[in-house]
Amino acid sequence: MAEKRRTPPDVDLDKPNAARVYDYFIGGKLNYAMDRAFAEKVREQLPRAAEICLLNRLWLRRVVRFGVARGVRQFLDIGSGMPTVGHVHEIAQTADPSARVVYVDNEPVAIAHSEIVLEGNENAIMVDADGEQPFEVLDHPGTRAMLDFSQPIMVILAAFIHFIPPERNPARLISTYRDALAPGSFLALSTDTGDEQDDEMFRAVEMYRDTTNPLHLRGRDEIRELMSGFEIVEPGIVFTPQWRPDDPADVGDRPERAGILAVVGRRP
Repeated sequence: MAEKRRTPPDVDLDKPNAARVYDYFIGGKLNYAMDRAFAEKVREQLPRAAEICLLNRLWLRRVVRFGVARGVRQFLDIGSGMPTVGHVHEIAQTADPSARVVYVDNEPVAIAHSEIVLEGNENAIMVDADGEQPFEVLDHPGTRAMLDFSQPIMVILAAFIHFIPPERNPARLISTYRDALAPGSFLALSTDTGDEQDDEMFRAVEMYRDTTNPLHLRGRDEIRELMSGFEIVEPGIVFTPQWRPDDPADVGDRPERAGILAVVGRRP
């Protein structure tokens, strides 16, 4: 009964949802039985699935600290997913309580619970919009009220573009966000990849064809093209644990097992 009480009226329960599956893998509670059952089937094919998701979440936190250290006080998190401990606003506002954060998602559970988490926080909001439609996000009254586009902003596309197939033109999407940014802004991007991956990864990707969010793997060359117009910061396009680790020991002997490539670019 508890699950039914917290289900927003417009949530799609016909298929597992990737955002809710991700939430389950990182230890969240904002998921449903079908999501958990699907996640366990994925884990059978890809035993490290939860580790992949957790490493991506840790990368996201390092990225936010990186942005704050370089003077960024505004963050636009596209496809932000479920609110979790140590989300963008918590990391940024711990460093500077005036930091402003706009989360963007159109998954009903993510929206409903983010609004609860952010209640009373004057410098962070959830915008109900489709991140794949940049002008819907950029022109949203909530976005415009919270962010000053004449000043640097960090746009975050964490585990987002692997849900966008080539025919939907992810390069145009990214360039639209890029063109809206002031010099000194950053784009932080991570995506599932087939580079240096084993059969376990490819079997798991096939399983996602039966969800509301099929996956499309992207390699370094395509990511580099998507980052056109940005100056890629060190260490470049690398697996998530390799991107400015807090401790070199965190990288491990086989960083490619993280399964996700990450990059940060600066708008000159």
